[in-house]
Order: sequence, then C-alpha cells, then structure tokens
Amino acid sequence: MTKKPDCVSAMKNLITEVREEFPFTTPEANICGISCVGCPKKLLEIVDTELCDWETKLNNNVVPKLGEISKLAKLCKNVRRGLKRNGLVD
Repeated sequence: MTKKPDCVSAMKNLITEVREEFPFTTPEANICGISCVGCPKKLLEIVDTELCDWETKLNNNVVPKLGEISKLAKLCKNVRRGLKRNGLVD
C-alpha cells in the first residue's frame, strides 16, 4: 500500500502536472484562433496566476490545506475543459 503525500508534496505535484500539460509556452497567435470558446488566453492567465501564487507561498514555507489543494485542482479541471473545447489539450 502506498503512502499518501503530505499537503506540500501534493500541491507541488499538482503544480508540476498542470505546468507540463497546459500550453503556457504556446504563442498567443496559436492560442487565439478563429473560433474562440471561453477565451483560452484568459483561462491560462488565471491558472498561471494561481500557480505562481502557490509556488511563492510554498517557497515561503506556507503549508496548503486540503481544501486549497482541492480548489486549485477544481479550477485546473474546469480550465482544462475549456482548453479542450478549443483544441489546445488532448
């Protein structure tokens, strides 16, 4: 049986997964296409802001609560759905 990660590790893992999967480095011209559903550029900006905020908090030894991890995960899940509608993630 595997041991569950602590809250700091769980938040770091979530941030890493999102940074790897979301197209943060894609040029704006490729993000904003002809048909834009839900403005993927703004969605990415919202997630990037939250991730940067948590990276700063983690660097300052702030321990996230389970609810905060869930909240960020839910935001990322909803944004991923919007990015999928625009063909930016699989």
